[in-house]
Amino acid sequence: MKTRWIFKQKGVTLIELLVALVICAVVIGAIYRLFIVQTRAYTVQDQAVEIQQTVRSAMEILLRDLRMTGYDDDNTASTVTIPTPIVTPVQESDITVSYEYYDSTLAQYQRHTVRYWRDAGTSRLFRQRTINAVAETAEALLENVDALIFTYGVDTNEDGNMDDQNGNGTIDDDDWVSAASVGISKVIAVRVELEARPTPVNPDVPQMVRPRKLTSAVTLRNVMMR
Repeated sequence: MKTRWIFKQKGVTLIELLVALVICAVVIGAIYRLFIVQTRAYTVQDQAVEIQQTVRSAMEILLRDLRMTGYDDDNTASTVTIPTPIVTPVQESDITVSYEYYDSTLAQYQRHTVRYWRDAGTSRLFRQRTINAVAETAEALLENVDALIFTYGVDTNEDGNMDDQNGNGTIDDDDWVSAASVGISKVIAVRVELEARPTPVNPDVPQMVRPRKLTSAVTLRNVMMR
């Protein structure tokens, strides 16, 4: 009597292996694409937050100097002369302001003249201080500046209030005049429009992140207290 040994043969065929490889490739491709999408989204969001913060930071520095405009720490003409807090000629994207305060560290009064302007060639916002007639090196506050626009609130009747240009009884957008319309009028308020875009380090960023624009107005209170 012969004994028959029966072995069960287990394994995969070449077709099954190819199908498995195709499925794995599809899954890996989908994961990779999801990773790319998430990476781009993170980059875009990061750039959006960065441009928002940098524009806000530059605006705060500018507004701080505007609030100081015309300040005279000891209120004596012998220490500092500020005949026109907004230095003429008044311009649309270039402004110079002056103020004076006592520096306790140096134990002296300091005369500050600060200029802000947008350089058309480099699209940068620059700030330059001159302290006691000594000019410092200009510093770039913001890159990729699309617009820097100053409009002005004027007081032509010397009543200490901003003129209501359109006569509707309220101060609104139509009451701010352009630099060309200021003339010899007394400037008592300044409105700033600052717009910048992110640095194009990623091709997706310029398309998905719009330029950020901030608008703020400052009343030159130190001027009106004179």
